[in-house]
Amino acid sequence: MMGSMTHDVPVTQARAELADLINRVVYGGEQVVLTRHGKPLVALVSAADLQRLRDLDAQPEEQVISTVSTVGPGSSATGERRRFGIAAEHRGPAAGDRRP
Repeated sequence: MMGSMTHDVPVTQARAELADLINRVVYGGEQVVLTRHGKPLVALVSAADLQRLRDLDAQPEEQVISTVSTVGPGSSATGERRRFGIAAEHRGPAAGDRRP
């Protein structure tokens, strides 16, 4: 989105000025936030800005998918033991080693 001015406009005023507000957003590059009781409710954005927002939303997901697909196969416990020189490993109790 452009580094443009943001205007807060009450919904009641926006009803009467909708065509003008649309022109200000599309042709003037302005940002218009419609308010109710002084609180932001919705924003008018151009179709181009909306597409940029959608592209930004999709980007992190695509980056994660790309990153995961480039990671090689997982390392095995045996490979890690060799890598760190670990000789011992835990092997649960043997079948005949049941304790009360």
